[in-house]
Amino acid sequence: MAACGVAGVVSQGNSSELKCDTSAKCHGLPNGTHKGTSKRWKTVEMNGHAKVVTNGQIGHEFAGQRKQHDSTSAKESYEEVPLFVACLTYLGFYLLMVLGYFNQLFFTPKVAKERNREGYPSLYDNFERFYFRYVYRRVRDCWNRPICSVPGAEVVLKDRITKDYGWTFEFTGTQTKCLNLGSYNYLGFAEEKGPCADAVETTIRKYGLSSCSPRLELGNNPLHIELEALTAEFLGVDDAIVFGMGFATNSLNLPTLLSPGCLCVSDEKNHASIILGLRLSGAKTVVFKHNNMRDLERVLERNVINGQPGSGEPWKKILIVVEGIFSMEGSIVKLPEIIALKKKYKAYLYLDEAHSIGASGPHGRGVVDYFGIDPHEVDILMGTFTKSFGSAGGYIAGDKRLINFLRSQSHAHCYASSMAPPVAQQIITSMKIIMGKDGTNEGRRRIEQLARNTRYFRRRLAQIGVITFGHEDSPVVPMLVYLFSKLGAVVRTLTTKNVAVVGVGFPATPLMEGRIRFCLSAAHTKEQLDYALAQIDEISDTMGLKYSRKPRDPNPIIY
Repeated sequence: MAACGVAGVVSQGNSSELKCDTSAKCHGLPNGTHKGTSKRWKTVEMNGHAKVVTNGQIGHEFAGQRKQHDSTSAKESYEEVPLFVACLTYLGFYLLMVLGYFNQLFFTPKVAKERNREGYPSLYDNFERFYFRYVYRRVRDCWNRPICSVPGAEVVLKDRITKDYGWTFEFTGTQTKCLNLGSYNYLGFAEEKGPCADAVETTIRKYGLSSCSPRLELGNNPLHIELEALTAEFLGVDDAIVFGMGFATNSLNLPTLLSPGCLCVSDEKNHASIILGLRLSGAKTVVFKHNNMRDLERVLERNVINGQPGSGEPWKKILIVVEGIFSMEGSIVKLPEIIALKKKYKAYLYLDEAHSIGASGPHGRGVVDYFGIDPHEVDILMGTFTKSFGSAGGYIAGDKRLINFLRSQSHAHCYASSMAPPVAQQIITSMKIIMGKDGTNEGRRRIEQLARNTRYFRRRLAQIGVITFGHEDSPVVPMLVYLFSKLGAVVRTLTTKNVAVVGVGFPATPLMEGRIRFCLSAAHTKEQLDYALAQIDEISDTMGLKYSRKPRDPNPIIY
């Protein structure tokens, strides 16, 4: 335990001795025993989880207790925004808002108007409507860009223009082939030819494109059963269940596992699908600072001691929800520390591996594999097939009792249409390649190539002098540009140089953290990355993006 003052566990009873959880000395007292101190120490009920002893003073460490080892911080990149950039960012955004209000007053928006709606209240929030029309519209051409090819290492964009400042778009009839640094094609399985495409074509001829029914009715297919068994084998757990949509895997299964009277402790940077699922569940949700283990323990300790609001009754259950690789930050969860805290406070752990499964670990089995942790240490393993497997859908894996419960209770399983057969076949074929079941080392080669590309790209960006967030082994690489105007300018300029990237700004990120999010792939070659880096270096000089104050490595970066 961490300290007598906050977490010394004792058994119930009226003993005159209060023992530490170790047998070694505690601040000079033999065998961790505090004799004759029962009147000065208080025991606090922790909602049926454990008992805490505290003397109300500054806590001290028990013998044998060491500081928690931080498993990721040494390899993470983070820098504070420079003050002058912060001022310009706020100024630019508010100027954009003011111009938007002027436009709203003096110009009629080119949008369709509903008729026969007299007396109806507004269907949409006024600010959301204003923001879309007068702020987002100015950079709308940087998003929702149509493509007309497989999103592999390269992608073909359909060219379009706007003649009315983003109200409408027209296709030009031309196309632009770009280096793809925006898709989640981590292992490069988004391919138009090869073993995956061949297997999918055969499946379409045999099973068609859709089952047109939920799994519990006429939608159960032999491919679903094979995929679930293969997923459980791949992850090293008892069983797994698959769903047709990755977003719904979170948003429809969390309400199945939680209810009012439960406590969910959620990382502040968790995905929107998790946030929606927690809202639908009716459980009490408490947010902790991103990847901050001290704050996580503070939240757990306070809520375990206080219990449910109002009644003080014990929580029905406590669930910690985190992501493996955070999709906007590029950071990797501190899984060893979280597992230690979940055991300490008797909480369950829900791990979303949407961006880490396939992309992390020596065998591609996610952050559990990355840290070398027994997968049974995580109560609920969730992931999606939309990234590393080049397909669609999601899974939940774990104990067989958990999976059997979801088969009968999950709305995503009972009511949603089942995963399309060709989608399931794409996952099966790519997963077998990753596992080496195809008789080749292609899966291992892709995993190693992605790791090499990730480290090389991140180190070269640091050498250029831009600010990046995240872990050095994360293929999600956010590059901070801050200003709203620069966000659009970078996306447009790189497109003219045949590099397709994704910009992310407010409200998807905090106002001060507008960024370009690069997603790396095993399909990228060193030559492609070098070309992209050269373009990034050039526009970083032109647009003033080299905000980093860290020392730059003058030596060539080895690929």
